[in-house]
Amino acid sequence: MDTSGPLTGITVVALEQAVSAPMCSRTLGDLGARVIKVENPDGGDFARHYDDVVRGLGAHFVWLGRGKESVALDLKSEAGLAVLHRLLDRADVLVSNLTPGATAKLGIAPADLEARHPGLIPVEIDGYGPGGPLSHKRAYDLLVQAESGVCAVTGRPGEPAKPGPPVADVSSGLYAALSVVALLFAKGRGRPAASVTVSLFDTMTELMGYPLTYTRHAGVEQQPLGMSSPAVAPYGAYGTADGQTVVLGTTNDREWDRLARELLGRPDLADDARFRGNAGRVEHRAVLDAEIAAWCGRHELAHVQERADAAGIGNARYNTPSEVLAHPQLAARDRWREIDSPAGPVPALLPPPVISGYEPPMGAIPALGQHTDAVLAELGFSDGEIAALRDQGAVR
Repeated sequence: MDTSGPLTGITVVALEQAVSAPMCSRTLGDLGARVIKVENPDGGDFARHYDDVVRGLGAHFVWLGRGKESVALDLKSEAGLAVLHRLLDRADVLVSNLTPGATAKLGIAPADLEARHPGLIPVEIDGYGPGGPLSHKRAYDLLVQAESGVCAVTGRPGEPAKPGPPVADVSSGLYAALSVVALLFAKGRGRPAASVTVSLFDTMTELMGYPLTYTRHAGVEQQPLGMSSPAVAPYGAYGTADGQTVVLGTTNDREWDRLARELLGRPDLADDARFRGNAGRVEHRAVLDAEIAAWCGRHELAHVQERADAAGIGNARYNTPSEVLAHPQLAARDRWREIDSPAGPVPALLPPPVISGYEPPMGAIPALGQHTDAVLAELGFSDGEIAALRDQGAVR
């Protein structure tokens, strides 16, 4: 199996915390890039310490920290900042998600880097994007999900909810990684290096495309429906006779007709004029949900899913995280790997893209400052100079 990925030879320097930028840099690392994570000597990435459930390590950091080299630099010191610039002299990409204005204070905003490191691609992930009334604000995943309307379309009427995964952070990190790949491609074709900014707010308003478009043109704010969708019906979760939950979905009239006739055995529902089009089914959702719930409640999950598969109806089992850990789909497709960490081997899932002939590196989770000396030596620092930097507190 080839261990050289599409981005082998690319060096990414990451000034990152929490989720969004770490998701970007880890994604680039999964594709073969070398990722050098620059951390504050005083504790490092604060996601290291959100909890200690993974043998003393934080679950967020175990998820997003693998395959990176940790270099501990005090960027508030002149010596530490000078080391960073030597790193950037050799880097292709700088990814950051520091607090608003932090890169400008350090003299490493995109405009500064264009002059000093003209071949570098700077990527800044922030909360609200520059030039607006909220641009100065700190932005965490929950805050942006609330500000962008996501919480208003999640949960149930009067009970708004945040989607469980950090959708704003993760999606922004993936948009940033996609942008990096595009800019590296353009640079390879002779175009000058460019910078990119991705804001969590812009990302989430993009993901809100359907509800925003609907509300603009219909003048109606659709209400959240828990495990359903205001756009289509029937589409939701139903209890089964054995205490499980099945999720059934239809997205067009043909699927609805099959669900009514072949799954429920109810041609009368298929022929009912109220339900022939999706708009009518949405309007009379409660009637359909009651009929489907009654049928599912008389049958065990396995029977419901077998019948649904035979009828060509999309279906799924509602699972908890514990059940997903033991999911047969993950086991059958060999999706789990063991990776090294300061606490010993831990399991991790392969990244989603499956590239023919390429096995993602799945590198170790670094201890804070684990690679400082090796990277400084690579930059030309002598043992004495490294010791002096450590004495000054510039490195760890």
